[in-house]
Amino acid sequence: MSPPFNQESYLNMELLRFTTAGSVDDGKSTLIGRLLLDCKAIFEDQLEAVEQTSRRKGFSHVDLSLVTDGLKAEREQGITIDVAYRYFATPKRKFIIADTPGHIQYTRNMVTGASTANLAIILIDARKGVVEQTNRHSFIASLLGIPHIIVCINKMDLVEYSEVVFEGIVQEYKKLSSKLDVKDVHFIPISALNGDNVVERSQNMDWYQGPTLLYLLEHVHITGDENHIDCRFPVQYVIRPQQKEFHDYRGYAGRIASGVFKPGDKVKVLPSGFAAQITAIHQVEHGELEALDEAFSPQSVTITLDTDVDISRGDMIVRENNTPTVGQDIDMMVCWMNDKKLVPNGKYAIRHTTKEARCIIKDVRYKVDINSLHRNEQDKEIGMNDIGRILIRTTVPLFYDSYRKNRITGSVILIDEGTNETVAAGMII
Repeated sequence: MSPPFNQESYLNMELLRFTTAGSVDDGKSTLIGRLLLDCKAIFEDQLEAVEQTSRRKGFSHVDLSLVTDGLKAEREQGITIDVAYRYFATPKRKFIIADTPGHIQYTRNMVTGASTANLAIILIDARKGVVEQTNRHSFIASLLGIPHIIVCINKMDLVEYSEVVFEGIVQEYKKLSSKLDVKDVHFIPISALNGDNVVERSQNMDWYQGPTLLYLLEHVHITGDENHIDCRFPVQYVIRPQQKEFHDYRGYAGRIASGVFKPGDKVKVLPSGFAAQITAIHQVEHGELEALDEAFSPQSVTITLDTDVDISRGDMIVRENNTPTVGQDIDMMVCWMNDKKLVPNGKYAIRHTTKEARCIIKDVRYKVDINSLHRNEQDKEIGMNDIGRILIRTTVPLFYDSYRKNRITGSVILIDEGTNETVAAGMII
């Protein structure tokens, strides 16, 4: 008999966001389907629908990729086209999965799905080994600062569960990862179709003594991934109730980007530079306003100060002796997401934390050949799915950190002012 559901315990469980990546037909969607099935996270009617579709296709097995491939075109072609998000939980953790496409023309979709991930699962077909898409996805994972990578060598059943094949691919991938800024890498031999080493340990690979995929997902240490040193609080909204009991109340609401804030802390407000002291920090918990002794990323809170400082949306509250870079000339990597190519000296709208401004493209430094990981300084034409390094100048100063230091204050998006379409995601260098 299963224990009763405890809502408070569930809400307080640690959340792990992870993304999958790999070449076409490496089994990403099948792996997620297997993970959800073996964790009993698929409803009976969902499983029945997948079984019926598998029979109609003439398969002798249940096609678990159908669990995540929800678009009609995806099911017809047997590929992933858009990012599919799935949620599930075990007694140890809650999970959000982003199943991203493997095709080259959907690089932008992978960037979208991986931008908030704590961990990336990179699949490699045991028959093919490391291919160009492996380079591409590993580079993007490194560029996006994903702290943990699990390399799943899939389809081991098709190479007779060979330890030699597995070790060969491990050595090949280590050569690749040595060129990238990737620190925590794990390797697991699996068969997503049969479930080997996904949730249950494989009986076919007794030579592998490491953890299963689920065990690693449940136990990988992610608490230290948050930046609790550099205090950054982008103000999203100024709360003035204008009620008799809150006549003089002025609260600054937003989501903490990094660091730890406490009542009594001396802070500085950007861009004015005025100093103040935090009098209280509140958050809404179960519909009630609750005072906090401390607040940290990624909590959404309201901060009150001891001084009436002119603060509005887009301003930032930081520590007096720990401030971000304030500037208008910004050097960054971009992944281009639009059919219209980047226009040199073109003007775009820019969004950074809660601040909105305009900018001009001053220079294109180089384009990255992410198959060879080389910089191409001759070809500076950046179009759909290209990654390059550019220099922009903004109309007003931004308060930013490098993306490596802070994924929130180090990221921006560029917007076409004419169509209001997001054209690029940027990572500040």
